Amino acid sequence: MFDSFSLVGLVVVFGALLVAMTTHEAMHGFVAHKLGDDTAHAAGRLTLNPLKHIDLITTILLPLLLIAMNLPPFFAAKPVPFNPWKVKYHEFGAALVALAGPFTNLALAIAVALGIRLSGLAVGTEAYAVLSVFIQINIALFVFNMIPFPPLDGSRLLYAVAPEPLQKLMQQIESFGFGAIFVFMFLLFPLLGPVVIAANNFIYSLLLG
Repeated sequence: MFDSFSLVGLVVVFGALLVAMTTHEAMHGFVAHKLGDDTAHAAGRLTLNPLKHIDLITTILLPLLLIAMNLPPFFAAKPVPFNPWKVKYHEFGAALVALAGPFTNLALAIAVALGIRLSGLAVGTEAYAVLSVFIQINIALFVFNMIPFPPLDGSRLLYAVAPEPLQKLMQQIESFGFGAIFVFMFLLFPLLGPVVIAANNFIYSLLLG
């Protein structure tokens, strides 16, 4: 077993985050491209190359700063650009593009959990520990991004079915960009934290028991 704060543990966590983040962002672009929007393709984001999805500030410097300040680490990849007015099905098409990311993470978690169950990999082994970390990270990305607060992915699903006044309010919040995420993380997320943790644990227990 490895200590999550050891060098090996940090490498495992960072590697799992890199894979989860890269597939999440790439699938946004792939689905947008399938629905008629070539913005991500033109930006070179239809790729599983993690270097294309890393942002120096939000992916590397921000989590390191938060760790140094003894705060919960938070990171974000470079958002995949897309034009919601160019995709098919309008708001519902934009929702499909948004949901592609978190549901890819959920699919990865399910696939690896099935692999563990079918292989009979023993609990307590290093391989089990590494794969368990990968599953937990992908579940966490799924649950967090499904929160319907702009600009998180779940907000696109809410936007597609929301009345016009709520849509306008969501547009105003999203216009703040990364500032809206900071407000959410430090003001709203502490209130939602127990629910998010419970959802993470519930899905993990369903997959691995």
